[in-house]
Amino acid sequence: MSSAIVGIILAATLVTSAVSGVFGMAGGLILMGVLASYVPVATAMVLHGFIQLVSNFSRAAFLAKHIAWALIGRYALGIGVALLVLLMITWRPTQVMVFIMLGLTAMLVWIPKKLVDINVERPFQAELCGFLVQTLNTLSGVAGPLLDLFFVKTELTRQTVVATKAATQVMAHAVKIAFWGFPLFAMLSDPKQVDSAHFPPVWMFLAVIPLSLLGTWMGGKVLDRMTDANFRTWTKWIVTATGAVYLARGLLPG
Repeated sequence: MSSAIVGIILAATLVTSAVSGVFGMAGGLILMGVLASYVPVATAMVLHGFIQLVSNFSRAAFLAKHIAWALIGRYALGIGVALLVLLMITWRPTQVMVFIMLGLTAMLVWIPKKLVDINVERPFQAELCGFLVQTLNTLSGVAGPLLDLFFVKTELTRQTVVATKAATQVMAHAVKIAFWGFPLFAMLSDPKQVDSAHFPPVWMFLAVIPLSLLGTWMGGKVLDRMTDANFRTWTKWIVTATGAVYLARGLLPG
């Protein structure tokens, strides 16, 4: 991996961690697109999983007092079922499919909220959320807009929404790293494919940690100054714009 690409990834880590610190999901969507543009899908998934795991863990830690722990336990049950299903899937998306899935996932924010009859606080819905979000997150890299649908009708504050979603995503990205780590390891173990994997130097993984912490801290400061109404409005438009770019990237030739 060239030094220029490493620099782009590190800069994207800082910026998208800050964005996620404010909105809880838009940063991961942006970061996945950046990574998928420069490295193979398997490498992008593992890198994205690691960076987002650090970012989400730090965000959950900063807002730990706001986490709805009862929901986390129920969500984890859904992840367990999703993992069993994923282990039976041999299909892996191409770069074009990743961009299309990212774009379509982003457009979920436009589903009319009055038509959404799901709420993560209701019986069995946190479990369903864990299953659906984990499956989509593992195959496309991101599932923030789908996760958000389960939170739009809750009575939770914006801090609790961001903190709880961050805690769920720590688990989700850990599973994604494991799922994509096997095909990536196969590439890195093959002398003929190791160069095509475009795997970054080890020091980059260490550099990601303070950048994610700094970005999360910066985003948290903005979140404290934002109203609940502005929080949801800005999230919707940022995610939509990002999704439109990804759909164009996946559907248009060249």
